[in-house]
Amino acid sequence: MTEPYVTLNIKNNVGYIEFFHPNRNSMPSDVLIKLKETIEEAGNNEIINVIVLQSGGDRTFCAGASFNEVMAVKTAEDGKVFFSGFANVINAMRTCPKLIIGRVQGKTVGGGVGLAAATDYCLATKYASIRLSELSIGIGPFVIEPAVTRKIGLAAMSQMTIDAETFFSAEWAKEKGLYADIFETTETLDGAVKELAEKLSTYNPEALKQMKSVFWEDTQHWETLLTERAEISGALVLSKFTKNTLKRFR
Repeated sequence: MTEPYVTLNIKNNVGYIEFFHPNRNSMPSDVLIKLKETIEEAGNNEIINVIVLQSGGDRTFCAGASFNEVMAVKTAEDGKVFFSGFANVINAMRTCPKLIIGRVQGKTVGGGVGLAAATDYCLATKYASIRLSELSIGIGPFVIEPAVTRKIGLAAMSQMTIDAETFFSAEWAKEKGLYADIFETTETLDGAVKELAEKLSTYNPEALKQMKSVFWEDTQHWETLLTERAEISGALVLSKFTKNTLKRFR
């Protein structure tokens, strides 16, 4: 079985960040920490003008939080620390001075939807359906809500949150603004991502940086907000309802 990893590869002034976990690209704490650090590293690398965020494998972009770690949470503080993992990655993406292009090749759930929403421009395949399943297990998509609502609006975010056991199609996600475009195959997706990233990498880096600041205007409070949201999830995961529900996944 392939080990989890986060890598950064640079080609033609584009930094390709790839994460992988053998369990459907779920995100345990160590992978989230490494992903945050790698985004910051790429953001500070003068050779890189544009970043592409992608995952390994074919069928799933990201299955969200690691259920093994969620089930292992024993205290509210431990829960806050765990759920802060996604908060820290989203804030790293938000404050990164480089534009981030998302490449979503397959289904994405929970925190993975948050990652897609936190990119500056996201492309996907027709298989890249999305789901926010958190309410169905007794918590909620509190940490990722600001990123998702910012991208698709409160009405669509609310629909996904309440209809927690439904996968919404890639076409629906494009219609709501999460994806800029969708493609028939991973190969055509990769071609489009490469073409866009390399074209953007030839633009004025300072203009790209200033434009990114405009895109993320009025989000400075997220540094505190997402941590507060992680605290909510960290407490809820200890509830009797959630503990009983999570036993089904053992």
